[in-house]
Amino acid sequence: MNRIEKLFHLLENATSQFHTALAVKEQLLEAGFEELALHDNWNLQKGGKYMFTHHGSTIFAFTVGTDFRAEDGFRIAASHGDFPGFRIKPNAGMEVNGYLQLNTEGYGGAILSTWLDRPLSVAGRVVIKSDDVFKPEVRFIDMKKPVLIIPNLAIHFNREMNKGMELRKQVEMLPIYGTASEEMTKEAFLVALAEKLNVNKEDILDYELMIYNVDKPSYVGLKDEFVSAPRLDNLTSTQAIVEGITQSSRKNGLNMMIVFDHEEIGSRSKQGAASTLLSTVLEKIYLSLGMETVDFTNALEDSLFMSVDVSHAYHPNYAGKYDVTNKHILNQGFAIKQAASQSYATDSEAIAIVQQICEKEDIAYQKFVNHSDSVGGGTIGAISSAMLPVRTVDIGVPLLAMHSSRETMGVKDYESLVDFIGAYFRL
Repeated sequence: MNRIEKLFHLLENATSQFHTALAVKEQLLEAGFEELALHDNWNLQKGGKYMFTHHGSTIFAFTVGTDFRAEDGFRIAASHGDFPGFRIKPNAGMEVNGYLQLNTEGYGGAILSTWLDRPLSVAGRVVIKSDDVFKPEVRFIDMKKPVLIIPNLAIHFNREMNKGMELRKQVEMLPIYGTASEEMTKEAFLVALAEKLNVNKEDILDYELMIYNVDKPSYVGLKDEFVSAPRLDNLTSTQAIVEGITQSSRKNGLNMMIVFDHEEIGSRSKQGAASTLLSTVLEKIYLSLGMETVDFTNALEDSLFMSVDVSHAYHPNYAGKYDVTNKHILNQGFAIKQAASQSYATDSEAIAIVQQICEKEDIAYQKFVNHSDSVGGGTIGAISSAMLPVRTVDIGVPLLAMHSSRETMGVKDYESLVDFIGAYFRL
């Protein structure tokens, strides 16, 4: 498969943050990475390639240079594997005037209207009774086919809807999954989960289930220069860093990629970027290689962190929303994002390193800064650099319609990002 085909494959299979981790793990194992467990003692070797998952939805992979020394720095590229949408609540089944619906809550800042009239499915993990109460069984599930829909209101009942209509998550955004009957009650969704997992519904203790858009990714444009797909935020970055670490290595130093969970809701969790997880893992790596904690601390000064997340492409219909001199157009290169507020990690020395890599390797890039009267989103970059004080840069593929259930990117921008991550891990 070429790069875009690999991205399409991930987009179709990473239907929840858990399935993102599973899909990334599969690629890493195929590339020869050895699987570890965080609770084990590690016997790491120079020249080794290693990976592990954390609580099912965050995944780390790292390579140790054959000539790795204590004074060498490390290079990290990190993304996130979750995406905006809806999560199914406990006791979710409802019967409403003959319809069967699910009770859901919003996850992240989704553009709600883009979820209307779409074929939707369900993916995530389900936890089942076990003999050991402290170790319940965890199963991953993807319904695969469309099982839900959130229908729009006909314009005949609201002639003013094209002037703007508020959509309340608890009212207008609840999905339908069937009509009630003797065979189909409000327990029907739980029954369907149990059948899919081949267990009794009474054995299901809890779940973390996300609703996702089942649309396939597709090329758009007279020359196929764009890609339209669900979950480009942030699976573009995820696939780019996987390709980078599996295809590039250095003799000196440590390369690491991370796909964090919970970025879309603030990263404050045990598997999010706002935890102590990253520094804990790095220290464990140094200790496992026979070094000391002070060696890890000393390496901070000469290390780099790439926060790889999507950026806002210039939209020709909304020109006034963008900065006068720092906007970017699709297919003119990946984005280097900057913000005086540090909502994007901004470090001129680190940015200069990124630019020099691009110039050395002839890789296209653009710089992005938000309009001064607008507040842009945040990334794991600022969070991670506060938890791990190393030089950090925010980069990523520019998107149109970020946080829509279907977003748009430029093919060349993705290519430039993959080229950059490969060079970053190689040079």
